[in-house]
Amino acid sequence: MQPENSGQIPGSGISGEFVMGAKIFYTPLDEVEGYSVRPGFFLENGAVAFPGGVSFTVYSRYAESVTLLLFKFDEAEPFARIPFPEDYHIGNVYSMIVFGLDITDFEYAFSVDGPYDPAEGHIFDPRQYLIDPYGKAVTGQSVWGEKPFEGYRYRSRATVSTFDWGKAAAPKIPMDDSIIYELHVRGFTRHHSSGVENPGTFAGLLQKIPYLRELGITCVELMPVFEFDELSGSREYEGNVLLDYWGYNPVSFFAPNSSYAAVNERNKEGVELKQLIKALHENGIEVILDVVFNHTAEGDENGPYISFKGFDNKTYYMLTPDGKYYNFSGCGNTVNAGNPIVQNMILESLRYWTAEYRVDGFRFDLASILGRDEQGRPMKNPPLLKELA
Repeated sequence: MQPENSGQIPGSGISGEFVMGAKIFYTPLDEVEGYSVRPGFFLENGAVAFPGGVSFTVYSRYAESVTLLLFKFDEAEPFARIPFPEDYHIGNVYSMIVFGLDITDFEYAFSVDGPYDPAEGHIFDPRQYLIDPYGKAVTGQSVWGEKPFEGYRYRSRATVSTFDWGKAAAPKIPMDDSIIYELHVRGFTRHHSSGVENPGTFAGLLQKIPYLRELGITCVELMPVFEFDELSGSREYEGNVLLDYWGYNPVSFFAPNSSYAAVNERNKEGVELKQLIKALHENGIEVILDVVFNHTAEGDENGPYISFKGFDNKTYYMLTPDGKYYNFSGCGNTVNAGNPIVQNMILESLRYWTAEYRVDGFRFDLASILGRDEQGRPMKNPPLLKELA
């Protein structure tokens, strides 16, 4: 008999506790703020949902405490704050299963407390709501150029992969035979002359596949489709509101841009992008993603807290000796790709998009930054680039 509030997980190698093909039951060990909890899946970053609950796992080297925040849709303040118990971390990894959660009922973020010493690179602020660095879905700007309400902050959402790829297979076209067509998902069909039902979306682009085939191209390179902040730096010019249109301003390295979906994909984020990739593959067209790992939308010292700054500023960004941001990207900050934790995050992101979305390749924006050490100096043998090779 299954214990009350326990979850049943098919053996899948999530942790070393169970044998492949077997089943295991997880039972609560503690209660925190009225929720049944136990240590989570330390080897699985982000939110992992299973029948009975969700495991949340995050990294912070310098944090003193981490609190999980749960929100109702379209509500500004959390309905639950669940601190990670002191013994729910191994080294710098915090992991906790919360039982009884239904992923269709909540969004989540984190509050992280720790030292505030900007000169040393520490800017922890528990008042900030931080999205999961490994979150597979982000809410906050599902309508292009709009936020749900004043003061809304980005939040993460747990997802479960159920997409049916059918028999669609990657075309695997030799590079010498490739004809690559670069395009912007919104810009390609936004104008009414495109003749699509859902202009400026993944669904709209899918309708233009016959046109792409007529061109004779073999591959589309999609300009950034990670969740990005098009409102950053927005301004008015001659009566028009100008946004950060191209998407080189990432909020997340794992979540697809929600405003490119024609319909609200709540808890099914990424389905329209997968449908697009599946259809392109069925038509013999490969897909390359233009990826931005050199900086984030958090900007410089005056920029917002979205995720990385609040979790572990000193780990995720290259900082000067006095705690300021190196700006090799020209966008306010520079991702610290010389740090092993950041390297692993980038590699995990690439593996995720390859396995979950079946993309065929990547174009790296300002890739030279990925070859710098933690002081910003070019390395002779950059470990991340060696891994990518």
